[in-house]
Formats: sequence, C-alpha cells, structure tokens
Amino acid sequence: MIDFKNNYYMQKDVCHHNSTSHWLTYFSILFYFIGIVPTVQSQDIAVKTNLLYGAGTLTPNLGVEWGIGKKETLDLSAGYNPWNLNGSYQNNRKLVHLLIEPELRYWTCQRFNGHFFGIHGLYSRYNIGGYDIPGLFDADYRYQGDAIGGGLSYGYHWALSKHWGMEFNIGLGAVWMTYDKYDCPKCGDKVGKFHNTYLGPTKAGISLIYIIK
Repeated sequence: MIDFKNNYYMQKDVCHHNSTSHWLTYFSILFYFIGIVPTVQSQDIAVKTNLLYGAGTLTPNLGVEWGIGKKETLDLSAGYNPWNLNGSYQNNRKLVHLLIEPELRYWTCQRFNGHFFGIHGLYSRYNIGGYDIPGLFDADYRYQGDAIGGGLSYGYHWALSKHWGMEFNIGLGAVWMTYDKYDCPKCGDKVGKFHNTYLGPTKAGISLIYIIK
C-alpha cells in the first residue's frame, strides 16, 4: 500500500494535506447510484496494462475488468508515477501522480469483443513541475493538488487469441482541479491556491489484455 502521507509529500516545501475520504465517498455513491455490484460472471475477468499511458508518461499501471452482465463490464485501472519524487533545486521536473479510473462499459456485441461505450470517473493526486500541458500546467511552475472528474468513452477490443487481446479507447469529459502553485525549483515560493475546470479528453489508451477463463 502506498503511504502518501509519509511518501508522496516528503518534500520540505509541501503543505498540502487534504483528505481523500470525500472523493472515495463520491465514487462509492456513484456505483451505488448506478446499481452496480462488481460480481464476477461465469468466466470473464481480465487484467491489462495501458501501453500508451505507460510509455508516454513512464507510469507503471495496471487494470482489472470484470464481467457483470451479458454485455456489461466494470473496469478499474490505476497508475502511480514516483519518479524524481523528492527532486532537487537544480532538477525539480516531475510528473508524480496517482491516478484511479473506474469505468462501466456496455458492449454492442458481447463483452471483451468489438465495440463498447462507457461512462468513467477519475481521481488523481499529483505533484507536477516543469511540464507544459496545454490547458492544465505551465513548465515554469510546480502544481500540487487533487483532481476529480469523469466523462463518456468509446473503445474497441481486438482478440489476438483465446486469452490475449488489444484494446483502444478514448474518452471526453470534465475535470475539476484544486492545487497549490509554486515556483518550479525545490522549495520555490508558493504563488497561491487555485481552482481550475478542464473540458476535453479525459482518457486514452492502447492496452495489452489477458483474459482469465
């Protein structure tokens, strides 16, 4: 288990201590509202890794997907990037983050085969500096905070063999962000606390999948 209190925010200049319990409550209410209990159906459970996300951000990630109906599945994926966690005054460039993404999927033919549409949520806790990400971050600053959001997605699954497959998916939606903004060098001055709303792509993936029968 990742101890964010003692690990994620080890930097001397860190002062962000918001609890994540209200975000966990949000997701619990979401799944209760849509009436989903992730009961594994007779044979389908898959494990996966998002190669696009992993290669593009150097973030280890893993996902599990359960069959919960004839054409419905529930996907839960997570990634954690710890690289350059502590940083230095000379190099505080980092993309440190935890990302959790639940998604309910409806398959047009049968689960784990062909086209699907989904509704997804996301939660992230991040400590990002030195990166230019349009609409989100400026490379001259470091951003530390939380984000929550969700949206709609589409994807397609290619069966490569009885157990192996490849999946493409993309999603659009909204993300609400709260963060402290600092000058980029380690121990840089705090600029202020900000809120931001992002509208646009909220997920993208090319994933390698292994289906357990």
